[in-house]
Amino acid sequence: MFAAPVPAEPGRDDAAVAVQAQATQAQPTQAQAIEAHAIEVHARTIDAFLPRDPERRRFGPLIFRGGLELTSSYGEFGGLSALRMAPDGEHFVSLSDKSYWLTGRIVYDGDRPVGIADAEMAPMLGPDGHTLAARGWYDTESLAEQDGVFYVGIERVNRIVRFDFAKNGVRARAAVVTTPPGIATLPNNKGLEALAFAPRSSKLAGTLIAFSERGLDAAGNLKAFLIGGPTPGEFTVKRRDDFDISDCTVLPSGDLLLLERRFVLLRGGIAMRLRRLALADIKPAAVVDGPVLFFADMGYQIDNMEGISTHRTAAGDLILTMVSDDNFSFLQRTILLQFKLVGE
Repeated sequence: MFAAPVPAEPGRDDAAVAVQAQATQAQPTQAQAIEAHAIEVHARTIDAFLPRDPERRRFGPLIFRGGLELTSSYGEFGGLSALRMAPDGEHFVSLSDKSYWLTGRIVYDGDRPVGIADAEMAPMLGPDGHTLAARGWYDTESLAEQDGVFYVGIERVNRIVRFDFAKNGVRARAAVVTTPPGIATLPNNKGLEALAFAPRSSKLAGTLIAFSERGLDAAGNLKAFLIGGPTPGEFTVKRRDDFDISDCTVLPSGDLLLLERRFVLLRGGIAMRLRRLALADIKPAAVVDGPVLFFADMGYQIDNMEGISTHRTAAGDLILTMVSDDNFSFLQRTILLQFKLVGE
């Protein structure tokens, strides 16, 4: 599904090591006898992103392609907190709050998503081959990929682990990644929430960028970290309008697109927005800010949006795919939304 890993670790060269792992991947053993479960995911199409104006497709730089409201009778389905699309724009890997993988394929009618096929779920495995959840490592909230290796941020314990997914798929064991001391001080329910690798063509090549959901510095800004690469260190993102970070993705330009969300009952409940950060502004000790590209509240077809990924179509269009975390609550929904981002 994703590119096979190279022999060296991502971003490793003679000058710097992007990410040091404290444990190595192991071949499957009897301790890893947990298999993926094929599940059925039911999808109801979302044809209008703004129900009060169902014909409208353009929202600032975004053009709505379609969406899905997803349900399943499988007990572990839900709580989706991160997403990575394969280059084909169909296959995806997601993960849930409860340390489960979800893999599958988006079915299209033309360019409109209409269903989910080939869906499977499996518990994520720890270094010893037993589940991550069994050791209390849950709230898996963030996901980055490079060369077929997935890096996962675990908010409840503020750790990062890596999986050789291209080699072993959902049976890959976690290897713990060495992280800066500041990550351990983040709030255990507002900690690691977004991960991305800096492009190899950028000045931060080989760097894993990690964002906290709401780990605040003395000025009230959001803490973030540069792990490995040429200039490791900490920086912050200017916090505005009570929004927290929920995920991020790297644009072809190299800039970062932050997915942010807010829940304030007196301000209309849940809201989401997209904010663009210039990669050139990111460096140790920097306070980074950027323009808001898009905002939506509960008047739109959104929920607790927590995952975002990009892919290009054969025609060259850049597509954003987002998923929501229903928190395993009957009051919330698991939805998938797709937009074309104009001008990329």
